[in-house]
Amino acid sequence: MEWADTWLNYPGLEGWKFINLAIFITVGIIILRQPLRQALRSRHDRIRLQLSQAEKEREQAQQRLTEAEAMLAHVDQDVAAVIANAKTEAELERKRLALVADKEIENISLQGQREIETARKVAKKQLQAFLARTSVELARHTVRTQMRPEDDARLIAAGVGELDRRRA
Repeated sequence: MEWADTWLNYPGLEGWKFINLAIFITVGIIILRQPLRQALRSRHDRIRLQLSQAEKEREQAQQRLTEAEAMLAHVDQDVAAVIANAKTEAELERKRLALVADKEIENISLQGQREIETARKVAKKQLQAFLARTSVELARHTVRTQMRPEDDARLIAAGVGELDRRRA
């Protein structure tokens, strides 16, 4: 068995190492076969469970996505309704403010007219008083400058005669 001795003891490639390895792997497979099988089966079951849960979560996510897309489809309509409502309310508010402004303008105009009328009456009374004073002053001045003593005596006599007629 020279060839076996040559090949089994070849430096760096000793055959007994391979035989040792084969025995070790065989014993390992025999000893670890059952726990390895159980571990792989357990891992297989966990992976299936995770896949099942992932599928359920995917279905739930798909359902939420569908709901969200449905809501987003209505968002444009809702936004349009809100904008239309806001425009309507803004137009109503503008009209209301215009009416309030018109009423305020009317009130201010009426108040201005009343103030003008009051100022006109006051000015008229002041003018009448001024004219009366001026007329009296003018009459006094005229009487003083143009009245003679005979005219004075005649006016006094006429006034006394008037009093006598009223008494009788």
